[in-house]
Amino acid sequence: MLRAFGNHNYRLWATADLVSVTGTWMQVLGLNWVVLSRTGSATSVGISVLLSTLPALLLSPWAGALADRVSPRRIVLTAECAHLLLALLLAFVVWRGLPLAAIYALTALSGLVGTFGGPALGRFASQVVPREDLGNALAWNSIVNSIGRVLGMSVAGVLVAVAGEPVLFLVNAASFVAVIGTIAVMRSGEFHPIDVSAPELTGVRAGLTYLRGRRALLILFALGFVLSGLGRNYQVTMAAMAEGPLGAGAAGYGVLSSVFAVGTVLGGLLTARLRELTIPLLLGAAAVTSLLQAVSGYLPGMLGFAAMILPIAAGAVLIDTAKTTRLQLDSAEGMRGRVLAVQGMVAAAAGAVGAPLLGWLCERLGPPQALAVAGLGTLAATAVAALALRSVRQPAAGPVPVSPVPAAAAS
Repeated sequence: MLRAFGNHNYRLWATADLVSVTGTWMQVLGLNWVVLSRTGSATSVGISVLLSTLPALLLSPWAGALADRVSPRRIVLTAECAHLLLALLLAFVVWRGLPLAAIYALTALSGLVGTFGGPALGRFASQVVPREDLGNALAWNSIVNSIGRVLGMSVAGVLVAVAGEPVLFLVNAASFVAVIGTIAVMRSGEFHPIDVSAPELTGVRAGLTYLRGRRALLILFALGFVLSGLGRNYQVTMAAMAEGPLGAGAAGYGVLSSVFAVGTVLGGLLTARLRELTIPLLLGAAAVTSLLQAVSGYLPGMLGFAAMILPIAAGAVLIDTAKTTRLQLDSAEGMRGRVLAVQGMVAAAAGAVGAPLLGWLCERLGPPQALAVAGLGTLAATAVAALALRSVRQPAAGPVPVSPVPAAAAS
């Protein structure tokens, strides 16, 4: 269960990741609150979220191509320094009460930096553990992210009342200092380097050509889009259930959000215990989670709905971790950055499409019926994916021309 922590560099990375995720969620809460308090408009908050995700939708393939060619450590350090500067600028802008346009601009720039840093972060994180521990490391990353989210939101709620919004951005800036310092003290001799693409295969077109020949990866992307779009936007359906059939209001939504967070931690712990994350395991978890979602809205009262939310959240972590593990291990090392970039783009697109669609379904059909339709839809997509994967003879992760990177260069 703790295999990944047997690696010195991973222990450092997990600690830094917890600090960074906590700071990030503090900034997310602070940013949303600043925009909402200034405008009184949820639409304005939505615009801020859109600006942060738009770069991922437009530029992810180029970010992945860069990550496959350049040392991921260099990109990560550059991105962390840029995030540090942007967090400081946000603190200044909010402190001085500068126009909302400045906040929007910095939000878009943060999204741009995150887009180019994301694939490199994925490649770098896979270098701090050997291949056989990657799935375990990804499971613990999910746990760290869940804990960091709860800590960040909780601490931010206290700090924003006591010290004001700019402090949240300053704390987030400090979290990037912690990450930069951690990377600097990692043992270069204990990295597990992965290959980079040969010069003739570093572009976006080469990555798309590679993916066209990898039907299994394309099926996983398509399944991930449906599962994320219809089965991961629970912030929409939980709010609709709390406000509608459950009659629990904002307090009930907060309770459900807490239950969901606990479920993600339990799912991470369960996933970390598994020795191998396989495609059949992914499909089985997707099928069970889909069935639970389909019936969740019809169970009586708050307790019944919460009882379904817990295993659904746990299943979501298992599915996402298994999918990410397979996408990395079943693709060529020299293409991994582009594969991770496409995964990020698919996730962003699923959120952009799925959240409004679920909201529309809740308004047209009612929240319980919307959950049933979405659950049956993801169940059907899982069945189709299972049949499609059975017909695919998965080639080996290569061969793809690569340029080996020695451990010292990779770090």
